[in-house]
Amino acid sequence: MNTPNADAAREQALRAGLADYELAEEDLALLDGEGGPDAGAALAPLPTVAVVGRPNVGKSTLVNRILGRREAVVLDTPGVTRDRVSYPAEWAGHAFTLVDTGGWETDVAGLDARVAEQAEVAIDLADVVVFVVDATVGATATDERVVRLLRKSGKPVVLAANKVDGPRAEADALALWNLGLGEPRAVSALHGRGSGDLLDAVIAALPERGTTGGAPAEGGPRRVALVGRPNVGKSSLLNALAGSQRVVVDEVAGTTRDPVDELIELGDRQWWFVDTAGIRRRVHQTTGADFYASLRTQAAIEKAEVAVVLVDASESLTEQDTRVISQVVEAGRALVIAYNKWDLMDDERRRYLEIEIERDLVQVQWAPRVNISALTGWHRAKLVPALDVALESWDTRISTGRLNAFLGELVAAHPHPLRGGKQPRILFATQASTRPPRFVIFATGFLEAGYRRFIERRLRETFGFEGSPIEISVRVREKRKR
Repeated sequence: MNTPNADAAREQALRAGLADYELAEEDLALLDGEGGPDAGAALAPLPTVAVVGRPNVGKSTLVNRILGRREAVVLDTPGVTRDRVSYPAEWAGHAFTLVDTGGWETDVAGLDARVAEQAEVAIDLADVVVFVVDATVGATATDERVVRLLRKSGKPVVLAANKVDGPRAEADALALWNLGLGEPRAVSALHGRGSGDLLDAVIAALPERGTTGGAPAEGGPRRVALVGRPNVGKSSLLNALAGSQRVVVDEVAGTTRDPVDELIELGDRQWWFVDTAGIRRRVHQTTGADFYASLRTQAAIEKAEVAVVLVDASESLTEQDTRVISQVVEAGRALVIAYNKWDLMDDERRRYLEIEIERDLVQVQWAPRVNISALTGWHRAKLVPALDVALESWDTRISTGRLNAFLGELVAAHPHPLRGGKQPRILFATQASTRPPRFVIFATGFLEAGYRRFIERRLRETFGFEGSPIEISVRVREKRKR
């Protein structure tokens, strides 16, 4: 049986043994408790650059040029980009998230409303907006409508005068000074002309960290994001929890567009609940706004500490359900899965649901499950214990001595498989941070994904971690040369 003294002695012995191995400065900082890249709170969000403009002005071509690879779909047909797609990008040592936008329909009916809606959301979520105009056509009435929104927002705007393929077209670019957005940056997204100067202007306007998302602040009421696919009952649940009609509820999927923060008393405590709907699907409604709204949802997840994912228990699990759950896990937030409309299910449906959960949610069997009815408020009190368990796991820290004693026993009973006649050996492990729990393992060789999953499974069996994702990283280190 391990005692605290025995665990501490083991930790000191293993830690001393690491002196024989080549360690980087960040390794030493981590081992000395000073943090490093694996430790501390969640990293600050990257600033966001949104590329906006009317159809067929070359937005996706410009995105591909900035990324240096063909990622965004490009065709001569206007409106090919149906999604809002984000990509990690970098220029001159500055990392940012690049958002390609699309889906603006060219139908005359309702054009003002659609352009305004998507442009407003894009501008609101971006830290810098790159407004792309076709210099060969000049500013259109649609362009000028977006310009008014840009001026009103006060956000930094870099004006890209695209399709300036040579000196003759420079005059076309200069004519865009009339838009009042500052200097038009003459570029040819297709050939790369002027893209460097454009990116320099973007970087000059970027803040150090993004304003969308980021780590939740410690202290105060815990932050809970209500997430799920459209029309699954998020707003109804928020109203049931609040005891009043705080959020508009409609049978049309996606009535809510913006996240709504509500301070709600539940279980004798106050909680910040965020209704993160934001996906509209209506006749003649383009999907571009849907994906901007999903970016809002992602931002709300990142600002929360725990997410309650609502699933319609009366229907089969969809790919969208599992995608939302993956968003929460990838964001490193605590997770509770709430099965809504449970009171409407018959015995046969409940049996099939268990099969679906075993099949489709095998990666998140550790998440607490709550069966509720958002409409009637049935079993809503069960949310609090589930939230408490998930948040406690999210904040859990295991002492280094205890962690290494656990791994020592685990490896002795179940060593890593031999690969190529060699067997990687675990030298030392430490918990780099909490929220979520992050573990760093120092080893003499690469640990296969299957073995890392095995370690995670045993960590959960031994220490709990119900409702919290776990991150395990491996640092391979070699012995010092004598």
